[in-house]
Amino acid sequence: MEAHQREFLLYLYSRDALRFGEFKTKSGRLSPYFFNVGGLCLGSDLMRLGEAYADAIEKAYGDEVDIIYGPAYKGIGLSVLTAAELSRKYGREVAYCCNRKEAKDHGEKGVFLGKVPETGDRVVIVDDVITAGTSVRETLELFKGLEGVKPVGLVVSLDRQEKGTASELSAVQEIQRDFDIPVHAAGTVEQVIELLKEGAFEGISSGILENALAYRESYGV
Repeated sequence: MEAHQREFLLYLYSRDALRFGEFKTKSGRLSPYFFNVGGLCLGSDLMRLGEAYADAIEKAYGDEVDIIYGPAYKGIGLSVLTAAELSRKYGREVAYCCNRKEAKDHGEKGVFLGKVPETGDRVVIVDDVITAGTSVRETLELFKGLEGVKPVGLVVSLDRQEKGTASELSAVQEIQRDFDIPVHAAGTVEQVIELLKEGAFEGISSGILENALAYRESYGV
């Protein structure tokens, strides 16, 4: 675990965006941990979130990226925050881009906002927690129609590393398989469990660790 990942996960816990207990997932499973990155609403939270994505992108790509792309809707703010933090923290002048749900036929026409991807542009997609991966798949299909534009990877805030209900693969693994692009995360469930083992989350009982390990045994990838 990188230092920036550790700090990010501890920050999520301090802001109640990472919680422990018993939570029913969309699939009906009872999960001992719950992520709610959308609950990071304060200005300082948003700066920290953008920094986490910037750290992950700097580590994975360095200067080999031209555009940060965020699928509508959650990805829009993430693309802006990440591009700003790459400039502030690392001196990387990277453009942001996002999409509209419906193409605009006047003014700034088209489906894109920000820097429209062009031939030769290397694009990193940013999104939050990938559950089904629908918006990312739509984005990658969209990019297939842009000649010479290369999606080089996807960065998410947290990878649950959990298999789906219809497959032994997680949504992240399915995206890697179907589109042949790497997926990076600001933090993972394995790292959360590592921190639980260390007792890094103040006030969390040993029973939570036991439940987390059992859940990973049943549903982890």
